[in-house]
Amino acid sequence: NDRLEVSASGNAFTEMPLCIARLDKLSRDEYTQEKLRQTEWDLIVVDEAHKMSATFFGGEVRYTKRYQLGEVLGKITRHLLLLTATPHSGKEEDFQLFLRLLDADRFEGRFRDGVHKVDVSDLMRHLVKEQLYTFEGTPLFPERLAYTVNYHLSGLEETLYEEVTDYVRQEFNRAEALESSGSKGTVGFALTTLQRRLASSPEAIYQSLKRRRERLERRLHEARQVRYDVDTPLELFQGLPLITDEDLDDLEDAPDAELEQTEERVVDQASAARTIAELEVEIALLARLEELAHQVRRSGTDRKWEGLASLLQNNAEMFDAEGHRRKLVIFTEHRDTLNYLAERIRTMLGRAEAVVTIHGGMGREERARAQESFTQDKQVQVLVATDAAGEGINLQRAHLMVNYDLPWNPNRLEQRFGRIHRIGQTEVCHLWNLVASQTREGEVFHTLLKKLEEEREALGGQVFDVLGKVLFDNRPLRDLIVEAIRYGDRADVRAKLTHVVDQALDRQHLQTLLEERAVAREVMDVVRVRQIRKEMERAAAHRLQPHFIAAFFLEAFKRLGGIYFEREPHRYEIKNVPAAIRNRSSRRDSRATILRQYERIVFEKERITIPSKPQAALICPGHPLLDVTLDLVLEQCRDLLTQGAVLVDPTDSGEEVRVLFYLEHTIQDASIDTTGKRREVSRQLQFIERDAPGNIHAAGYAPFLDYRPLTEKEYALIPVVRSAPWLTGDLEEQARSYAITQLVPRHLAEIRQRREEQIDKTTAAVNDRLTKEISYWDNRAAILKAQETAGRPNARLNSQIARQRAEELLGRLERRLSELEQERKLSPLPPVVVGGVLVVPQGLLDRLAGQHEPSDKEQFAQETARVERIAMEAVMQAERQLGYLPRDVSAEKCGYDIESAIPGTGKLRFIEVKGRVKDSATVMVTKNEVLTALNKPDDFILAVVMVEGDATTTHYITKPFHREPDFDATSVMYDLVRLMNRGVIPV
Repeated sequence: NDRLEVSASGNAFTEMPLCIARLDKLSRDEYTQEKLRQTEWDLIVVDEAHKMSATFFGGEVRYTKRYQLGEVLGKITRHLLLLTATPHSGKEEDFQLFLRLLDADRFEGRFRDGVHKVDVSDLMRHLVKEQLYTFEGTPLFPERLAYTVNYHLSGLEETLYEEVTDYVRQEFNRAEALESSGSKGTVGFALTTLQRRLASSPEAIYQSLKRRRERLERRLHEARQVRYDVDTPLELFQGLPLITDEDLDDLEDAPDAELEQTEERVVDQASAARTIAELEVEIALLARLEELAHQVRRSGTDRKWEGLASLLQNNAEMFDAEGHRRKLVIFTEHRDTLNYLAERIRTMLGRAEAVVTIHGGMGREERARAQESFTQDKQVQVLVATDAAGEGINLQRAHLMVNYDLPWNPNRLEQRFGRIHRIGQTEVCHLWNLVASQTREGEVFHTLLKKLEEEREALGGQVFDVLGKVLFDNRPLRDLIVEAIRYGDRADVRAKLTHVVDQALDRQHLQTLLEERAVAREVMDVVRVRQIRKEMERAAAHRLQPHFIAAFFLEAFKRLGGIYFEREPHRYEIKNVPAAIRNRSSRRDSRATILRQYERIVFEKERITIPSKPQAALICPGHPLLDVTLDLVLEQCRDLLTQGAVLVDPTDSGEEVRVLFYLEHTIQDASIDTTGKRREVSRQLQFIERDAPGNIHAAGYAPFLDYRPLTEKEYALIPVVRSAPWLTGDLEEQARSYAITQLVPRHLAEIRQRREEQIDKTTAAVNDRLTKEISYWDNRAAILKAQETAGRPNARLNSQIARQRAEELLGRLERRLSELEQERKLSPLPPVVVGGVLVVPQGLLDRLAGQHEPSDKEQFAQETARVERIAMEAVMQAERQLGYLPRDVSAEKCGYDIESAIPGTGKLRFIEVKGRVKDSATVMVTKNEVLTALNKPDDFILAVVMVEGDATTTHYITKPFHREPDFDATSVMYDLVRLMNRGVIPV
């Protein structure tokens, strides 16, 4: 809000390259939404996107404000990503309305079963908890079990329940007479909140009745100040929100703090009383109910608490094998009950510090501290929380949960259970629901939970995944409970409600929901999991963070005038950040601030916090200190790429120089972007090498990493090297020509295949949907025209409007097919040479320096190649004998020579092979090999093979390196005897 109000340009959205906003803030604020419409974004990500819902009601669509916001977002972004665990509400037509946010043409009109196709596999990725597995092939999520704990009200509690429920029922009936639907909704919301607090605890209902009576007495006093006639109409809704059905849906999904604030305002003030006389009667009734609630409090009898206390003290799951109490999460809906429970549990356990709380009135930092205490402090055993902990908080440190209050929205049940049933949870999760089955709402919950348990045994834990999608006779659960409260004393109503619950949770119906939920679901079978694991293992071996990033930043920071000190291993203090860095705003985020000094910085997450030392800032892509340092280095040195460089390949014992080129290549389609240019769809970096005879080939992955700069002595030899006649030709043009004939077609074919598959599917779906909608409206127009001719016109729709609708759809179809055709037309841009390097072999420099005679050098090169070949064969054979599946990747120069797969797991071993003749004293390892080993310390092996004639002895050294080489080093020499003393012979 502050950013929006103090914006220098008048539109804060245009000033922010990255923005995080609340869905409800944007959907409810027209002024802010108008500012948003004036912007364009590369990517918009919507979390909990199912809240952007619309529904068919009768023949019309009811759009929520959130849905209308979704339509706006889709128009101002190139990429729209919707994240939700519950995309399908159980109604296919509403699901397709949701999908219209992604493609309005493809899902035009109302879904008609048997007419419209349903295939969203290219738009939607869906994975189900129960079908997710770890890389070891075990289920990612443990089993989850739910139990119902029934308790019976005492005589006095039952009297209070009946009296308050009668009051709620009477007020509902009076609210029906109100003229405004918003006023009816507001009173209904207040009464249902009161009823839920009645079921929550004696403390909650007492405090609620007391506050409501006091507030209405103040309103009565104010009314008497200005009116004398007891029958004069009152204005009791002034200043109160008018709550519609849509608002109720929004409030159910609203953050706990917002819901709590609305409840407090409404439940204390909203009344169906229309005159002073009616208000006086209601206040008197509230005073009597308040006194009755006070009697229940004074009696000391609370059967619900007794049920919880018995569970805490007597249930075996509450204690581990040593008898220590396990951590437990208790959810309630109301803060009065939360405070009441926290106090009683502290008294029962005898330690105030054993219980922490989280509720909507707490600030973010206070909640985080409570969460941290619960998860990290073994003295804290119980967390009592409202639904402020139901979303966005990870509580898998516990695997036990109690619903002290059951929410009237099943989605809340799912969200609560999801706090402990999360990735990282290793224990079976247990949930206990407290229910008073003799109450009207308790009877509904008892029937629901009993049926749910029956179906869980048949369908497994997946029933919890669809609980939030279950509709009861096409109504939400809250409507069913309100009906039970208002009419539950009638036997026919109770029977009907039981039947509705049974039907909603019928096994066939649940199975149908599960199948609908499986639309576009990806099945992560073991084969796919293993393939993903291999890809992730390779990516981890080549990742930039932490070692490549650390090497770059520390050297670049020093060259920009910065000074740092290593205070603990791999932890650095920066005393003063140079002004050139501080004064330069990061291009990626104008709001980012760079401090004058940093007590500690690190490059590895696990080193951020260590005992008794200052907490460190993690330097990684996105941190302003790294971003600005990178910007300044590029600004100063970018021209050097095109000027070129001379580097030495220390591993090449030959004498032929070669040239390495770094190119960029772009592919575009025929679409025009907002700047009037054709849209780029792909860009690749490509490396090409050309040798003296004119051979040109793709150089693979970052070949320059193992090259080093010239020494001063070597630099004096370069004029001789550069005098080679072939170096004076147009080498850049040769590199471009090779890229055009070899690399560009490959790049274009790869993108075309992927793009055409997507466009073909979209074209077919759009054509099918819109053609059928056009036919539908053409047919409707003809029928309506015939009725009009016969003198029986349709009061709601005429033939002209139907015909106009068909013509509009035809225009949309033609425009969309034209757009898709433009997207299909791919064309490559000419490759651009960004930089070049003259690569000089170490062998040539040695000969020019007089270190070897040509014949000696040739013999040495041949012997080196023979030893390396024998060493590779020895390690490949050793891996096969160990039962692994080795693959030679030495030509790819990726930091290791052999990638060895462990069968049945997808796990990889990365092996760097060093062949040495007998009695060698040292072994050289490149910087790239060292950093790759540090990236995968548990999976990297340095294999040293001693070769004597054709005989070999192989040693495997695990975790061979402990820290990064200096920035200027391209290779490191290691003592061979010391390395081999740490190794083992593979058997």
